Amino acid sequence: MKKFLFLAAMSATPVFAQSPAPIPGLPPEVPHTQTVFDAMRSAGPVMIFLVLLSIVSLMLIIVYFLTIRRGAIVSRGFMATADALLRKRDYLGLLAVSNRHGEAVARVVQQVLDFTTKNPNADFQQVREIAETEGTRVATALNNRVTYLADIGMIAPLLGLLGTVIGIIGSFGALGADLGSARYVALSRGISQALFNTAAGLAIGIPAM
Repeated sequence: MKKFLFLAAMSATPVFAQSPAPIPGLPPEVPHTQTVFDAMRSAGPVMIFLVLLSIVSLMLIIVYFLTIRRGAIVSRGFMATADALLRKRDYLGLLAVSNRHGEAVARVVQQVLDFTTKNPNADFQQVREIAETEGTRVATALNNRVTYLADIGMIAPLLGLLGTVIGIIGSFGALGADLGSARYVALSRGISQALFNTAAGLAIGIPAM
């Protein structure tokens, strides 16, 4: 008899271990999975500025990729034409070609030829100074455009650090508060906010640098 009761209890154990059957008429429970947008919304107000910086950074990268290229510095067509005109010693023709081209080297050549045309007795040192001055000006203009990306690369990690500090402060506040079981939810939310802000700041700053 005892053996029969033991076998009956063992056979009934899986029945009690199973999850309860769904109630008819109610939709089955779907586990909630946190998306990236949910994490961004829960990351705090700093994430708004990080998103704006990421948009500006992406726009600048696209603009610079389309405008700052080899053709903006020097083109093969201009170099071939300039070489042919120099072999013919046609400096006025080269000056006219330089005025029609907008790349950096053409602007330097245009300034040098314009100076030598107006000052035919100028020595080599003066011509060299004109070329170096114009080259420095053109290079500075190109570099100044890229500095905006460098600024974003410096600001984004600092904003991420600010979001990290805010999240850690919230976590310690949850530890000190009498919230019961909700304390662990608030603690994990603060840690998640801190880590997400750090990751977002680095993800924006590293490509911008």
